Amino acid sequence: MNRLVLWNVDLTLVDVSIVTRDAYADAFRQVTGRPLVKLTQHNGRPDSEIVFETLAINGVVASDEHLPEFLDALAEAFGARRRRLAKEGRAMPGAKDALKAVARLGGTVQSVLTGTIRSNAVHKLTAFGLDRYVDFEIGGYGEEVYPKASLLQVAQGRAGRRHGAVFDGSNTVLIGDSARDVQAARIAGASMIAVATGRSLPAELHEAGADVVLPDLSDPARLVEAVTRLTVPARTG
Repeated sequence: MNRLVLWNVDLTLVDVSIVTRDAYADAFRQVTGRPLVKLTQHNGRPDSEIVFETLAINGVVASDEHLPEFLDALAEAFGARRRRLAKEGRAMPGAKDALKAVARLGGTVQSVLTGTIRSNAVHKLTAFGLDRYVDFEIGGYGEEVYPKASLLQVAQGRAGRRHGAVFDGSNTVLIGDSARDVQAARIAGASMIAVATGRSLPAELHEAGADVVLPDLSDPARLVEAVTRLTVPARTG
């Protein structure tokens, strides 16, 4: 393997926001004993950050125990609702064909770099048959308390150890929908393909520094061309 492609999950590959909000409400109730009144916008942020802000805007003073308790409760609540994902959510237009097309590129490994905790990321992609195209073992997830740029580098290290290659900015591409994704790629030195399917406008994605901005994933050939153009083969580790 000599090329690493990392995908954001929510609003890049899938939209399961209804089930996610319901799971957050359940988890909040389990942890605090109170109903959830307000839920902050995700906007490319990790679950670990969203948990603390959700507690704060609902008047709960966070303690050291709250984060692991909330993430455990969130995993349980989301897992209990996994059969609703395909019915109440959707794969983003072109997502499966895009993953399939990138998978056909020689020497390419695909994984995820997501604010979602790992178990929930697996449920989200499995619900739409997208899990077969990614290696979850080398991804970066929302329970890992790193800035997203650092998490990208962690994923590169995991991929390198697994495949005996050096993954760096020259052979790594992040595909995501938010300005935060773009900023993470820029800081980490990786290439960035942005898709305007989330809450960030195309102009915002360009301004943040995306190498390529696509309207969506409905043109696999264009996506593959961009991935190929932005990467060079990895060195042997």
